[in-house]
Amino acid sequence: MASNTVISALPPALRDLVGAASPRDEDFGVNEKDKTEVSEWISKVAQGDIVQPSAVKDLDATLTPKTYLVSNYLTAADVALYGALHPTFSQLQPPQYYSHPAVTRYFDHIQTRPPVRKAADALAPAFALVTFDLDNMPKIERKAEPPKKKEKAQNPSGDAKAEKQAALSNKAEEPVAPASDAAPKKEKKEKKDKAASAAGGASKKSGGKSAPAAEDLGEPVPSMIDLRVGHIVDIRKHPDADGLYVEQIDIGEETGPRTVVSGLVHYIPIEQMRDRDVITVCNLKPANMRGIKSFAMLLCATSKDGKEAGIELVQPPLGSKPGDRVYFEGEKFENATPLSQLNPKKKIFETIQPGFTTLESKEAAWVDPVTKSVHKILTANGVCVAPTLIGASLS
Repeated sequence: MASNTVISALPPALRDLVGAASPRDEDFGVNEKDKTEVSEWISKVAQGDIVQPSAVKDLDATLTPKTYLVSNYLTAADVALYGALHPTFSQLQPPQYYSHPAVTRYFDHIQTRPPVRKAADALAPAFALVTFDLDNMPKIERKAEPPKKKEKAQNPSGDAKAEKQAALSNKAEEPVAPASDAAPKKEKKEKKDKAASAAGGASKKSGGKSAPAAEDLGEPVPSMIDLRVGHIVDIRKHPDADGLYVEQIDIGEETGPRTVVSGLVHYIPIEQMRDRDVITVCNLKPANMRGIKSFAMLLCATSKDGKEAGIELVQPPLGSKPGDRVYFEGEKFENATPLSQLNPKKKIFETIQPGFTTLESKEAAWVDPVTKSVHKILTANGVCVAPTLIGASLS
């Protein structure tokens, strides 16, 4: 088999681990691109330099935005890297592994995957389970860069591409952007520009600066909501609330996973939450949930007969990966840019939410309350669905 050739350069114990945990051809990549990347990573592991102490810092940076080394699924490359890291990580104390949070998170995630754990236990004690005190690990701070006002000034014509990039950047910045005296001034100026535009006297400069905000002035539309594919890389129960989970969700951001608090303990078992692809609402205002700040919300389907009749996670289509854009079907919505953050005072999500439902096909959609037109919730790979619920409410 080709897989035997790929792992032949690995040390014997590591080769046995990879062979046992990755018995299928698909474990070495489902397409030619993935196969090449898996082979390259295994070669790096075989050379040994990638797991040297001097290289762990670079590895930490590489793994920060990733759940797996290749694409969005477990491969033989992950098994090989986990096995190569094991001798070092099994000896580390908290202050040491706390200094490499992304590698620690990755190592702990891979070692608990069922095929890896089964293979590792069979080869015990060489790859015994390593326990980490993750509850006390310092959180990765999301440091927002200050607004690039000069760059905006250089685009007085309202260049659409530049404005879209600015909106995407703001999504990552807004949850932790500190309050400042400049914010009210900017808001007042935007209101002044909007008023001038309504009177027919707005300049190109003001129109270019406030396109997303101008959209905020009209009736709420679903494309204002920033939906993205996420992947749950870690989950635990809230230490101070029996009904809450605290998840770490990878949504493809360089800053790493977002902390999300969800009230699903009494409805979805934790085992069914682990390692799941999900849909996240990313531009709600961060909320403090019993002492832990939540930076997004999971999109769930609730039975038409109520919560006690069932709640399910809305699932992205196969082939989705963290960070994939989720949008609403229809020319009016598909290419629209979401707001960087929903203004809670304007109740945008609350206004749109009653139209969220699952169709007879269990596909997730928004139904326009006025025209009754149906707009499915999509990614580039297909339609998002609820596993079993029909006519469910999404929130």
